[in-house]
Amino acid sequence: MNVLVFDIETVPDLDGGRRLHGLDGLSDEDVAKALFHLRAQETGGSEFLRLHLHRIVAISAVRRSGETLEVSSLGSPDSPESDLIRAFFDRIERDTPTLVSWNGSGFDLPVLHYRALLHGVSAPRYWDAGEEDREFKWNNYLSRYHSRHTDLMDVLAGYQPRANAPLGEIASLLGFPGKLGMDGAQVWARFLAGDTGAIRDYCETDVLNTYLVWLRFELMRGHLLRPGYDAELTRLREYLKAGDRAHFSAFLSAWPAD
Repeated sequence: MNVLVFDIETVPDLDGGRRLHGLDGLSDEDVAKALFHLRAQETGGSEFLRLHLHRIVAISAVRRSGETLEVSSLGSPDSPESDLIRAFFDRIERDTPTLVSWNGSGFDLPVLHYRALLHGVSAPRYWDAGEEDREFKWNNYLSRYHSRHTDLMDVLAGYQPRANAPLGEIASLLGFPGKLGMDGAQVWARFLAGDTGAIRDYCETDVLNTYLVWLRFELMRGHLLRPGYDAELTRLREYLKAGDRAHFSAFLSAWPAD
């Protein structure tokens, strides 16, 4: 097993918004309001910005490889975006893990592509489609139907957008904690309040839910047998207990033992 389950959290790209829409001289909050307003006009109501105007403020991951289990956020709360993105792609360069996400194909990875392009982050292993490693021709990170990146939402919906489901609801249906304490719509307000630590904690609970759904998926398709699945759940519970962090404790409290 060599898996990296990941999730990102974003805020409006204020510098990009100023550059594209001539918003110099406005405060950060006013630039964001202008961007949301322009987007709502464009869509007829939704303020959700186009992906190239998202700035990454947290990347969290569950890394499961060999005897290693680690739940963490890359960098520190003060790390510049470029360092977070570089750390993410460096892990791929070093370990070539199977990436696992929920809606990673539709959101997380395109945002990472745009931001890596902006910051000039090199990621040759990630972008290889068989030119350097022939095995990547048949299984790479870029092709929708390859498994080197498994977008659980996409796969479970049978690649039909109308069948997509929210992570929190699927996790809750399976008896896992689901959303805890925050959702994506609150990230911008918490960022303005200077609470990047809380955003990182929230992002970590999202990857924990994704990891648990992925383990159930592995059981369903026979890559894990029931004893192995149960052992992975026990391993995770013990890891979270030993971590002794408030959001880990809250996650455990919302995850009753079978």
